[in-house]
Amino acid sequence: MMLRALGRVDYAPTFAAMQAFTEARTPETPDELWVCEHPPVFTQGIAGRQDHLLAPGDIPVIKTNRGGQVTFHGPGQVVIYPLVDLQRAGYFVKEYVYRIEAAVIRTLDHFGVTGHRVAGAPGIYVRLDDPASHALLPQRPQKRVAGQPAPEPDFTGLGKIAALGIKVSRHCTYHGVSLNVAMDLQPFQRINPCGYVGLQTVDLSTIGVAASWDEVAQLLSEKLATALLP
Repeated sequence: MMLRALGRVDYAPTFAAMQAFTEARTPETPDELWVCEHPPVFTQGIAGRQDHLLAPGDIPVIKTNRGGQVTFHGPGQVVIYPLVDLQRAGYFVKEYVYRIEAAVIRTLDHFGVTGHRVAGAPGIYVRLDDPASHALLPQRPQKRVAGQPAPEPDFTGLGKIAALGIKVSRHCTYHGVSLNVAMDLQPFQRINPCGYVGLQTVDLSTIGVAASWDEVAQLLSEKLATALLP
C-alpha cells in the first residue's frame, strides 16, 4: 500500500483528487493511504441535515458524497484517506469499517488510551472519567436477536476522539478517518457532531496525552496499512 504524506491541504481539492483517483483507477492500481491535515472546515455528509449546523460562522461548509452527517476538520487533527479496492482485498464494507476502527484503537492503546465502539454509532470513543479504563461499555455493540431493532446510540460518559465517513464507488473506497490529536475543539460546539445533539468531542491533548501530530500520523498510518491488508 502506497503512503502519500500530503501535509496541510485544503479540503475541496483533496476531495476532488480522491474522486478523480477512484474514477481513473484500474484493477491493477495499487491501494494508497493519503495522510493530511486540513484548515478549518465543516463537511456535510450526503444525507446531512441543515439543522445540525448550529452556528458555522466564518468556517466554510462543504457538501460531500460520504456517508454520515456533519463533522469538523482542522489543524491538530490527523486525517487519513484509504483508497482501497475492496473487491481485490476480499472483504466487504462492514469489515472495512471494523478494520479502520481497530487501527484507531491500536493507535490509542500505544498512548495508554482505551478506545471504545458504541452500538449504532461509527467512530471511536473514550471514557471521559478514565480514558485508560478497559472496562467494557454497556453501550458497546452486541449481537442482537433476529428482528430486534438497532439500539439508539448512548454516549453517556464518553467523548468522541475519532470519526469515520466513507464512500464506496465500483468497490473502491475513498474519504476515511480523522483522529483528534491537539486541536481547537470549539468548532465542534457549533454543530451537532455526526448528527448527535450534545455529543462531546475530545482530543488526545484534552485527556492528558502529549503527542505530536507527526507521531500520531505515522503510527495510525502504520496501523491502517496493516489492518487493511487482504
